[in-house]
Amino acid sequence: MELRVLRYFLAVAREESISAAAESLHLTQPTLSRQLMDLEAELGKTLFLRGNRKVTLTQDGVYLRKRANEILDLVDKTQAEFQTSQEALSGDVYVGGGESDAMRLIARTAGALQNAHPQVHFHLYSGNADDVGERLEKGLLDFGILIGTADLSKYDYLQLPLYDRWGVLMRKDSPLAEKAGIRPEDLWRQPLLVSRQAMMKSDLSNWLQRDFGALNVVSTYNLLFNASLMVEEGLGYALALDKLINTSGNSPLCFRPLEPGLRSELHVVWKKYQVFSKAAEAFLDLLREQAAGVAPSV
Repeated sequence: MELRVLRYFLAVAREESISAAAESLHLTQPTLSRQLMDLEAELGKTLFLRGNRKVTLTQDGVYLRKRANEILDLVDKTQAEFQTSQEALSGDVYVGGGESDAMRLIARTAGALQNAHPQVHFHLYSGNADDVGERLEKGLLDFGILIGTADLSKYDYLQLPLYDRWGVLMRKDSPLAEKAGIRPEDLWRQPLLVSRQAMMKSDLSNWLQRDFGALNVVSTYNLLFNASLMVEEGLGYALALDKLINTSGNSPLCFRPLEPGLRSELHVVWKKYQVFSKAAEAFLDLLREQAAGVAPSV
């Protein structure tokens, strides 16, 4: 399976048309069709359903599209690392993580490094711990930021001197907005929005003194911004981390911390025995320096 053919395959998947893909690739349509048929024969799978107006991916085609993107991303990343200048620090740094105010420290470090070395570029990926872990294992990320309890045994890591604080995002006209802090019993009968990742961990359920199955979870979410729109429209109360949604000024929303308080640790992780590019190594060195100068949050 040649990389060139994988790029052809992705072009057809993107254009949903062999003729349009052939034009974008500067190939003749018969040549591209033959390459795709050879790929299907090599894999022993049908990758496309060919209609009169467009082609669509089969289930096997969808799977190959995911893998082909990962393969080509890794190839492009490797080539870029070898092509970086030997004189000036340059290259690409790939960082993935969930939504957290601790990303400010990552951003501050990236800004300082990029200001000193303009040829260093950063690529950010947002996802939960499973997404980030998978991309780390495949070499598609240099670093991941993990929030809360996590299995760190397969990583080298740097614990940040920062914590994320849990609380409840709600409308300012909600009954619970009158409280300075939210206790477990305040939420037992309320409609709740909870992140899918949080539901798979014990921290919140222990604090709530209830299993999530016994609560009125009206919605799960992955990204808090979208959940905040549902809260704004009156769907319920979102269990969330602090400082991710602007609740100041004319915002109809407010944030109230959990009482007793609940916080999550933050770790920057990377694969054990990772061989970093010069740019990634410089970023990690500077991040360690920046983290050492941060007063621990309480």
